[in-house]
Amino acid sequence: MTHRLAASAVAIGALALAFAGGGCSSSDPGPEEITLLWQDDFDGPAGQLPDPARWRFDVGTDWGNDQLEYDTARPENVSLDGDGNLAITAREEAYEGCAYTSGRIKTQGLFGRARGRFEARIRLPVGQGLWPAFWLLGDNVATVGWPACGEIDIMEYRGQEPNVVHGSLHGPGYSGGAAITGRFTLPGDGFDAGFHVFAIEWDETRITWLVDDLVYQRRGIADLPSGAPWVFNRPFFILLNVAVGGNYVGAPDASTQFPQTMLVDWVRVHGVPD
Repeated sequence: MTHRLAASAVAIGALALAFAGGGCSSSDPGPEEITLLWQDDFDGPAGQLPDPARWRFDVGTDWGNDQLEYDTARPENVSLDGDGNLAITAREEAYEGCAYTSGRIKTQGLFGRARGRFEARIRLPVGQGLWPAFWLLGDNVATVGWPACGEIDIMEYRGQEPNVVHGSLHGPGYSGGAAITGRFTLPGDGFDAGFHVFAIEWDETRITWLVDDLVYQRRGIADLPSGAPWVFNRPFFILLNVAVGGNYVGAPDASTQFPQTMLVDWVRVHGVPD
């Protein structure tokens, strides 16, 4: 497919400069080489589950946000669509005591990375009470818990606000309602009308958020509350999910139509090789 090109040369070039050393000299090696470290293009037949070498499922309900869905490992909720996309579909159906089903997948234990450019090309669903996200968690979450592990929300979205996405940092002293956050408003049609590229560029001291290569937010150590630690200095793993209900969006109402699907064309990570 023609849209499966490498990320923009401008964006990757900017990231290379961010990783470059200090002043110029005759011995200055110049910017470190930025390469494609990990990707999934979601090619395969319709109904196939995502590649188990790249993704694992979170199965269950209420991940700490009073969500209403039960996340399954069924192809009805998470599978390839046959057109080169991953489809995560929220459905209104009784399942395991919940009124809705959906899906949540992650690279935990399979891929993690500190710093670089994380990006995905996504078409979002729409409707009151839908909560899709493309995000990262620190790979030490099982030992230190949340928010000590850190969380980077590359894209978070309320289905009732189809033209707005949010990017946030969560950590000790700046989590939940006190997260460090910013928003991007898309002019014209909403994010449900077509695909858009959501990205962060992450270096040792700051993180930059972009939509379609437009920078809308930069946050760094200086933006943290006094005494709060910068926990974004270790590998993080990737998550993709569509929640239904919860504290952030509220419950669906009579206007919400189901099923609703988030389509993910690709996910990529660029950075300096280890």
